[in-house]
Amino acid sequence: MSYPYQIQSYEQYRSVYAESIHHPEAFWAGVAGHFSWHKKWEQVLEWDFKTAHIAWFKGAQLNVAENCLDRHLAAKGDQPALIWEPNDPEDASRTLTYTELHHKVMQFAHVLKNNGVSKGDRVCIYMGMIPELVIAMLACARIGAVHSVIFGGFSAQSIADRIQDAEANTVITCDGAYRGNKVIPLKSTIDDALPFCPSVKKVIVCTHTRTPVSMLKGRDIWWEDEVALVAEQGNPYIAPESMDAEDTLFILYTSGSTGKPKGVVHTTAGYLVWANYTFVNVFQYRQGDVHFCTADIGWITGHTSVVYGPLSAGATTLMYEGIPTWPDAGRLWEIVEKHKATTLFTAPTAIRSLMGFNTEFLKDKDLSSLKTLGTAGEPINSEAWHWFHKNAGKSSIPLVDTWWQTETGGPMIGSLSGVTPTKVSCATLPMPGIQPVLVDEQGHILEGNDVSGNLCIKFPWPGMLRTTYGDHERFRQTYFSTYENMYFTGDGCMRDEEGFYKITGRVDDVLNVSGHRLGTAEVENAINMHLGVVESAIVGYPHDVKGEGIYAYIVYKGHEDEDNLTRQDIALTVSRIIGPIAKPDKIQFVRDLPKTRSGKIMRRILRKIAEGELNQLGDTSTLLDPTVVEEIKSGRL
Repeated sequence: MSYPYQIQSYEQYRSVYAESIHHPEAFWAGVAGHFSWHKKWEQVLEWDFKTAHIAWFKGAQLNVAENCLDRHLAAKGDQPALIWEPNDPEDASRTLTYTELHHKVMQFAHVLKNNGVSKGDRVCIYMGMIPELVIAMLACARIGAVHSVIFGGFSAQSIADRIQDAEANTVITCDGAYRGNKVIPLKSTIDDALPFCPSVKKVIVCTHTRTPVSMLKGRDIWWEDEVALVAEQGNPYIAPESMDAEDTLFILYTSGSTGKPKGVVHTTAGYLVWANYTFVNVFQYRQGDVHFCTADIGWITGHTSVVYGPLSAGATTLMYEGIPTWPDAGRLWEIVEKHKATTLFTAPTAIRSLMGFNTEFLKDKDLSSLKTLGTAGEPINSEAWHWFHKNAGKSSIPLVDTWWQTETGGPMIGSLSGVTPTKVSCATLPMPGIQPVLVDEQGHILEGNDVSGNLCIKFPWPGMLRTTYGDHERFRQTYFSTYENMYFTGDGCMRDEEGFYKITGRVDDVLNVSGHRLGTAEVENAINMHLGVVESAIVGYPHDVKGEGIYAYIVYKGHEDEDNLTRQDIALTVSRIIGPIAKPDKIQFVRDLPKTRSGKIMRRILRKIAEGELNQLGDTSTLLDPTVVEEIKSGRL
């Protein structure tokens, strides 16, 4: 398959971008014409940000699973679609061709139908990073069921909240999942959640870790038994359900400021087009490449960059069950070498964790297959950028820094690998179709370059969320009420002297120190420049003189008996890089930072500790290592 909409040069990017802004409907109609449709659209775009109404390809019908599988079979049936690398390097990897994946998806689609799942039903998926997770997602899409993947590290209460909100009638899970040297008991966690979830009628359990589980008659069934039953019946073909363009494809929950999880709704046609378009262009995918994204599928990066983006493009996608540092810090590099990955797309947190280990883990690895490095999830500090580019990319291949959100469906700002300029720690330029604006606190648009403000988008794009599940007013209030007729991202941003966009972090992570606005990412970057600092996170806390002081939590490898001198050295480093106003007021050395299992630093918890609100930290059971929180609390300055 060729990609006629793949941008090949910087000049072409500028031309295409201009076309996408001046004639957006014609532009996206042209891109969408390359997909398989059951019925073409009557109207490309209908929108009104005041009422938070967005509809793309109105009146059209299609099926996402068909676009990810069926349409590739004639030309690519024998090509690897999905390569799975297990947690334990001693275990065998698995490869599914497009024909094999298509077959397994149809089998499981029958399993769902046999167990009462119909078009429009919600299905919660709580599984480890195994091929059956991808199969389950695509099977839901094939029959028109709405999947809601819940990250495998969430607690029973968090799962129950999400199942209740979605009113799911089916849960798909595993007996357990591997995570480094740990076995996560997924089924037992589901069992703890379900007493609060009367909508659930069936639980389908996939065997993976051989963890003992409780199976209830009438509710719980084994994946393998159900698939075998379908096979006995002859594996009949199951036609892909015709879905309206604006039918819901999936719900993905994010934490809300009110504490109630927010069900971000992505729809069928727009999300498919956006996931495909951004994948093909950001990573400059070529036939035969192997795309390796380390993201957990429980997050939007995994949805778009492990599953829907690559498969809709007929690509080979590589998924990994484990973590970057187990059984040692050479694991990612081994996977790249073993499968000859051409793209390595990961998170800055993963990079910084690897920086804490000796580069000996890299020296004997053949990474010559790599053509593109990429990051997403948070702004990448310059030290991590340089380390990743030098050690993984031999300082010779593009490193694309992408900015996006659960709500955006795919990358919004970022380099196109080898095509548009890159800049250290800078997302650079918007994707075609994206119209970013920077505004001040009063909503005035800031023109020109070398300005900083709140990042908004003034025109819809196909992959944007359509609502929050069951609460459209919450959707309108969250994203469209802060600034009139604009989507508010919640992020701060700087447009530099070259017109490139640099994300400075969440607006609530921007500190106001003595009247000066300081982005946490900027200060953290300066701290991380100091020799011996592995990772850092800063938060604000009430300060009698400055209004807001800077509290820094730092993972440090060095002379532990010289803490005070080290604090002075770090403060001097920050002062020299940013200025004296940015020097941390308090520096606490910690063993690690509180993170979700996807690697996101939970600054909300750190902020509460800095403010002394030690009993208002909320649920910490979902963290990668909850004991870290207690250690930080006991060491609070």
